[in-house]
This record gives sequence, C-alpha cells and structure tokens, in this order.
Amino acid sequence: MEVLFIILVLAALIWVVYGLHREGQVDDKPSIPTSSPTPPVRVRAKATKQKPSHPKRITSGVEHDPPPEIPASRQLNGKAYVIDGDTIVVQKIKVRLAGIDAPELDQPWGQKSKWEMVKICKGQSIRVELTGETSYDRLVGTCYLPDDRDIGAEIIKAGLALDGGHFSKGKYRHLEPDGIRRKLRYYGRWR
Repeated sequence: MEVLFIILVLAALIWVVYGLHREGQVDDKPSIPTSSPTPPVRVRAKATKQKPSHPKRITSGVEHDPPPEIPASRQLNGKAYVIDGDTIVVQKIKVRLAGIDAPELDQPWGQKSKWEMVKICKGQSIRVELTGETSYDRLVGTCYLPDDRDIGAEIIKAGLALDGGHFSKGKYRHLEPDGIRRKLRYYGRWR
C-alpha cells in the first residue's frame, strides 16, 4: 500500500512540474546544486500580458476581431481584394456581400467561387453601399462594378453562390440557375 501511495505522490509531483513548465512558469536553466537531496525548483514570476486595445469576440469557438466602425457616408470605393465567394476587402475593410451565401474555401465549389469573384472584380473599382449591419469581423454591403452591375447578382448567375434567403428576403432567388440548390445544398449557411 505504501508503494502505491509513493507512486501516486510522484506522479502528482511530475504532473504539477510538467504543467508549470508548459505554462512557462518554471525556468529552463538548471538550478545551482545544493547540499539538499532535491534541488529547489525555481519559478518565474508570471509576465503580465497587456490587453489588446480592442477585445476579440469569440463566436462558436473562433476568435474574431470586432468589426470596424461604419463610415458616416456608408460607402466605400476602391480596388477589391477577394477573400472568398462572398467576402472582399475594400479600403482595408472586410465586406460581406449582402444577401448572398457562397461555399467556404475548404468546401467543394469554394475555391471555384472565390476565383469567379476574382474574375468579376479584377481591375475594377468597386463601390460598396453598406447596410449598417455587421457579420463577425466584417461590414455588410451591396457591392457594385463601375457599370452598376451588382457583384452579388453576378456570382449567383455564375452558379457559385445562392440567395441568402432570410438575409436577402429573396432578392436574388430569381437569378439562381436551375438545379443550383441541389448542387450546393450542403455548403454554406443554407445546410
């Protein structure tokens, strides 16, 4: 019984020391030998972390920066950098296209949706009319090409995104190609 007790105590001691080491509380430098049979464990003082200027919001286990402030004009203009089939960056601000839902990059059709968006936006100056809503770390807006074509409508007509249903109130549903809901039914928010 004493042997079992000693084994449990040693296991607990190892677990505590290992846990402290993983948290960065134990110094990795060897301690100076002393006459005592067990060398003392040197413990570092915990470094104080500075809080970020803006706290991150956690949603479903994923951290997101807070969305930027909505400009007073509720408009953005400029070249677009494409993130995925329904998100672009204009003037260093992430914009989620209002009323559409495209597959994520790691889902089937996700990469194709992104590259179609690149093809639509390439070399164009994009005008964004913000709705005043936010989605995670993005502002939501309707995006237009210089000839006033709606980018959301274009990606839906290409068959690589769907009408956002509740969010669009059916605005783009009539533009969806036949059979597209069957093709994309498991991808995006409409699952």
